[in-house]
Amino acid sequence: MIHSTKPIDDATPLDDISGLKLPSDKVYTLKEIYVAEANNIALATLKYLSAPPSKKVAPFTYEWLQELHYEMFGNVWEWAGKFRQVELSIGIKAYQIASALKELADDIAFWDEHKTFDIYETAVRIHHKAVQIHPFQNGNGRWSRMLPNIYLRQHGSMPVKWQEDLLAKENLKKDEYIKALKATDSGDYTILIEMHKQTF
Repeated sequence: MIHSTKPIDDATPLDDISGLKLPSDKVYTLKEIYVAEANNIALATLKYLSAPPSKKVAPFTYEWLQELHYEMFGNVWEWAGKFRQVELSIGIKAYQIASALKELADDIAFWDEHKTFDIYETAVRIHHKAVQIHPFQNGNGRWSRMLPNIYLRQHGSMPVKWQEDLLAKENLKKDEYIKALKATDSGDYTILIEMHKQTF
């Protein structure tokens, strides 16, 4: 399992490639797998972020929330779109994932129907809840950042241009992003909302 997609030296092998769908006749480096994942994600990005707002290509249902992860990683990993069965250092218990994701889908439908929040706060609440759930074996961060971008795009706003490796140690936005997520844990969505209003 990969816990980081930070590009590293080409000579660095990957120890655990269980579930990797790439041809098995060679040893892959983290950088090569990162590129394969990026190419897969680019297909989902093209599908959802290039579509005009009037074309609602993402229904934000329970089934679609799970399917999006497959669309982002399914060309690279067997476990794409499948709920994790193990506990991670972040995220709810594995047995709670299905019900929590269904609750998120229901919340989104309710927020939209009743216009509970503006589009930025709705996008941020989707983002925050997705991070909290952490439903998949890997790729949760990229999936949870794709969700609000798709939501914003479908509601006429430009998506946030997240930096590729947001959580890399050398990324200057890392501390700001983590601070924003922690603030939302306490119910303060303002920092993360501001991050969703800017391109960086």
